[in-house]
Amino acid sequence: MDSNQIRKAADMILNAGRIVVFTGAGISTESGIPDFRSPGGIWSQYNQDDLTYQKFMSAERYRKLYWEYDKARYPAMRDAKPNDAHLAVVQIEKMGKLKALITQNIDGLHYRAGSNPHRIYELHGTVIEVTCLKCHERWPREEITDRMERENIDVPYCDKCGGPLKCATIAFGQSLPSDVLEAAIDHAQQCDLFLTIGSSLVVQPASMLPLQAKRAGAELVLVNLSTTPYDAMMDLIVRGPAAKVMSDIMGAISEKT
Repeated sequence: MDSNQIRKAADMILNAGRIVVFTGAGISTESGIPDFRSPGGIWSQYNQDDLTYQKFMSAERYRKLYWEYDKARYPAMRDAKPNDAHLAVVQIEKMGKLKALITQNIDGLHYRAGSNPHRIYELHGTVIEVTCLKCHERWPREEITDRMERENIDVPYCDKCGGPLKCATIAFGQSLPSDVLEAAIDHAQQCDLFLTIGSSLVVQPASMLPLQAKRAGAELVLVNLSTTPYDAMMDLIVRGPAAKVMSDIMGAISEKT
């Protein structure tokens, strides 16, 4: 890891007035959340075509399969703890510079780290809540899963309207929440520094956000282990694990202030 890059990233954060942080799966792997879609992961044990939103809505057997999959992936997220990268984002917010925290992650670790919920935009939803797909009522995840276990329920339904309940994440084939996406684009276009942490920038439309920021005049910083399709447009790239890199950057900031 290049110490000059760390110092440059620190300077860019210090000089910025309106920062948007964008996070992907790479910020959470160091918290013990595995890449569920890697070879041998939970995702590989299922036919992904059976887990689409359309299949979920079409038949009870697909809803049962979805909840089986969801219960398998949930414990790792439930038990995970925020790492130094999540805490670094909180520090940037405490500096008064963070305007928005946009995340592709569904694990809720930014909340647990102490980020202001009003600044968090979850593009792909959250695993810590369950929603009714008919009346859109929401419940804490633990409340629904506890009831499922206590009453031996395979597929939960809404007590208010009878609609099917689903984890409040975005499934394949399901549209991203338009209000969240529009707000994310708006923040990207109004920031002067767009900091991407732990995203491969391949999942659309979220991966277009750095481009939106760049076109509006923002500087781009990328903290990631691997290359991305947008590396050429970055003003600064720091390769390395998110927790270590962000901890070093915040350390450099502390030395300068």
